[in-house]
Amino acid sequence: MSHYKELYETQGFVIIPNLVPEPIRIELEAACARVIARTRAGEWPHRRTVGRQFPPFDEAHPDSWGVQHVMHPALGEPVFAKWYTSRPLLDAAEALLECREDELQMELFNLLINPESHAFALRWHRDDVRETATEDEEREALAVWHHGVQWNTALYTDSCLYIVPESHKQPRSSSQRAHSSTMDAPADPLAMPGALQVVLQPGETVFYNSNILHTATYDPHARRATLHACMGSTRGGTSRARNVLQHGLLWMKEDTFRAGLDERGRAMLANLIKMQESVNGDVGYSLAN
Repeated sequence: MSHYKELYETQGFVIIPNLVPEPIRIELEAACARVIARTRAGEWPHRRTVGRQFPPFDEAHPDSWGVQHVMHPALGEPVFAKWYTSRPLLDAAEALLECREDELQMELFNLLINPESHAFALRWHRDDVRETATEDEEREALAVWHHGVQWNTALYTDSCLYIVPESHKQPRSSSQRAHSSTMDAPADPLAMPGALQVVLQPGETVFYNSNILHTATYDPHARRATLHACMGSTRGGTSRARNVLQHGLLWMKEDTFRAGLDERGRAMLANLIKMQESVNGDVGYSLAN
């Protein structure tokens, strides 16, 4: 894993193949198909909709591009938690975060899907730094954002993600700010200075620092089921609280959810709850829609 860690530190992202064992991959594909069908039928309310980049959601927009909270016991799909706490995935997270297993913190697990009738793009953004941030504010935020890792695992070929390598370490240049200081989605993602397109084959996972400059395009004609999740390290204290807790995770404190986790999962959940209980007041939202 040392080679992957070096690439991750340098570029802000790294692609690792074969983290999903074949038996679990088959289970995940079937579970995703069921979850997507329920979401599109309006039976699962926790979704991301066309016209909104981040929660909260607008019920007036029926076309979904993401499914939130896939480990929620009400969905009845235990394979998601099974994979989130699997040994291959945790080995990768520990290596990239340079932490021990007992320091891993359970965070978010969602599913990215193709909308059915809208082609669109997200705007260029960092997940926990506003587009209006000054150069000094960006520099300060980027200095503490190494306590968590985000990833996309493709079950089918996925070419949606665009990133700017090395932007996890430095504030935007003036030309990059020109492409990322408004609420507008890019007409051409590759017009962003330094941008590249990440193409994942089935079974590949891209791990990335979520404060790297990134965007994504969504094609209703390209089948997509991409596992989108993040994990933290307790070494970060409450630095990740806003980015994680803004999504509403009270259900993760319920006995039903805890009972469905293995020993590793329960330990990771305990670390998340400890962080949540150490934060006072409303954490707010990282970004505006």
